[in-house]
Amino acid sequence: MEAVGRMLRTISRAFPDPYVARGAKEKHMELDTLKDLYIHELKDLYSVEKQLIGALPKMARAAHDEKLSTGFREHLEQTKEHAARLEKILFEHKQSTRGKKCKGMEGIIAEGAEMIEEEADPEVKDAGLIAAAQRVEHYEIAGYGTARTYAEMLGDNEGAKLLLATLSEEEKTDQKLTQLAKSSINVAAAQAG
Repeated sequence: MEAVGRMLRTISRAFPDPYVARGAKEKHMELDTLKDLYIHELKDLYSVEKQLIGALPKMARAAHDEKLSTGFREHLEQTKEHAARLEKILFEHKQSTRGKKCKGMEGIIAEGAEMIEEEADPEVKDAGLIAAAQRVEHYEIAGYGTARTYAEMLGDNEGAKLLLATLSEEEKTDQKLTQLAKSSINVAAAQAG
């Protein structure tokens, strides 16, 4: 029984309860209303977009396929617009863009960075870059879909419209990545080596 207790203490130190305050350094946003949660989600999405603005140029440089590289560069410009839309929505709610760094996206980007550093056949690496990019898109699609639903429920029609525009663009990007993977990148990767 004592061994079980030690194991549980070790696990609790390794994976602390995210809902327990860890001192004065960390400040948690109070989420008492759906509007609080909506603002929290908008700030989280803003963090996502800002992190992507830093990651996409690296992915574009790492891509061997010119269409893939161009797609990453084009999505960078679109991502800047997504961040601007979030700024506009937050401004309308008299909120700043400041918030905690999105740890979910941080992890997804870290995985993408690992793929960039892999020693791999160029076609295989491009297939891996598409997989990493689609993880990003799926994360964003989930976030923007949720935020749009909150906006609609709260009567933020302008916010819902802007979020829907971004959601649609993220879905189109995911579809383009799938098409590029199926039509050429994954085909070349399957023939590599």
